[in-house]
Amino acid sequence: MKKVIYPGTFDPVTNGHIDIVQRASDLFDQIIVTVAKNPTKTALFSVEERLEMLKEVLKDFQNVLVDSFDGLVVEHAKQVGAVGIIRGLRAVSDFEYEFQMALMNRKLDSEIATILLMPHARYTYLNSTIIRNLAQFHGNVSEFVPPIVEKKLKEKFGYK
Repeated sequence: MKKVIYPGTFDPVTNGHIDIVQRASDLFDQIIVTVAKNPTKTALFSVEERLEMLKEVLKDFQNVLVDSFDGLVVEHAKQVGAVGIIRGLRAVSDFEYEFQMALMNRKLDSEIATILLMPHARYTYLNSTIIRNLAQFHGNVSEFVPPIVEKKLKEKFGYK
């Protein structure tokens, strides 16, 4: 079984993330979407809230599991028996960071591959920070996130 992890903060999960999961699920036997506990970022949603949203929006994928981890991504990949780490690559600006991370992960464990997947063109500009900023100012996020995420954002920022 070819198992991969798709790590991220998913704060919140967007339609772009879901697109990457769809692409990965067509290529691999099992995808573990894993919420990273990143101490360098201040999250809007708790890990538990992000897990809840991910489980809801990914429930129809038969080969996708959702979990969380604390620590190095490559170590988590080894712990769950993954052969690779999925990363989304939206634009050229993402490439340098992802390239550096892929090389470091290869140095830490040469058996774990980094797989860069590009989302559909309609999601190339989309990221969680943009969504949080839009929602904070009560902008319409409905075309960028699933309904449960839109609802949670509205609750978090106090509007309907």
